Amino acid sequence: MGCLDIDFYKGKRVFVTGHTGFKGSWLCRVLVGAGATVTGYSLTPPTQPNLYSLAGLDGQVTSIIGDIRDLTALYTAFHEAQPDIVLHLAAQPIVRDSYRDPRYTYETNVMGTVNILECVRQSKCVKSFLNVTTDKVYKNHEWVWGYREDDPLDGYDPYSNSKSCSELVTHSYKNSFFTKGTVAVSTVRAGNVIGGGDFAHDRIIPDCVRSVMTGRPLVVRNPHSVRPYEHVLEPVTTYLMVAARQCEEPSLAGWYNVGPDEMGCVSTGKLVELFRAQWGDGFSWVSQTEPNAPHEDNFLKLDCSKLRSVFGWKPRWDIEKAVQKTAEWTRVWLSGGNIPAEMDRQIAEYLEADD
Repeated sequence: MGCLDIDFYKGKRVFVTGHTGFKGSWLCRVLVGAGATVTGYSLTPPTQPNLYSLAGLDGQVTSIIGDIRDLTALYTAFHEAQPDIVLHLAAQPIVRDSYRDPRYTYETNVMGTVNILECVRQSKCVKSFLNVTTDKVYKNHEWVWGYREDDPLDGYDPYSNSKSCSELVTHSYKNSFFTKGTVAVSTVRAGNVIGGGDFAHDRIIPDCVRSVMTGRPLVVRNPHSVRPYEHVLEPVTTYLMVAARQCEEPSLAGWYNVGPDEMGCVSTGKLVELFRAQWGDGFSWVSQTEPNAPHEDNFLKLDCSKLRSVFGWKPRWDIEKAVQKTAEWTRVWLSGGNIPAEMDRQIAEYLEADD
């Protein structure tokens, strides 16, 4: 995982946008366990059920329900929180939704980034800012090798392109307003994440879980598309590592990919087969081509050499382990078990994994 000292966050004031989402909920659970003072700013949880409610975070974080596009409301919450560290996760994250509503996607993903950076620019308390983007920011040539951080940014669809724009906004603010080193600024471009508690539509593992619940076979529309899949704790702990390390060493600020090793870049069909192997009876799937489907990239990989070199980072859980932990969480949830305890158990296991 690299040099994450989780004790760094004890007593730190951390402002998290998008805290009610899937990644945001796991991130807040880690921060609460580390003893951080967390303020979250986000829309209401995007699904029902949702991980934020299940994770037992109410009362453990200061939760502000607001729109990232509303600069006045955001600034008010930000000013009251007086954060040391800002982690920007708020986004419209679904590719297909970006085709249905491109304007909202750009307003949220681009102007939302401008708004949070404006809050940072006008503050005197922030030491570290991290913008969470995506592996889809790159101009995708369907190469068999992984993209590096200096490859051109130019996502194809409105979601991917808006996150490319979010990267460029961050680069501009860093160059224009934070050159004196008072605020360390980075972006982290993560691969596709899986894990317990993702209930989003148009994502393959949540679709697997819904198939289990309904007893109907899962229809997979593009089983041959290849993506870099990783457990949600891989990028979440990397965000925390980069934000903490650049706070202490501002020269480490930059642009970083975080993804799995070569074996974690698998086809959708392979991922579904791994889930079937973990779940056993009660789950099946079929492949079915969808006519007139919107464009989605067929092949995408990341080169994480920079993160390895700068921080000594490496992934902790391989793809089989990631699917196993997702299935374990889902069984606890379906049986009415203690979700906060299960999340804390998985977080502790991940943090204690041998280098």
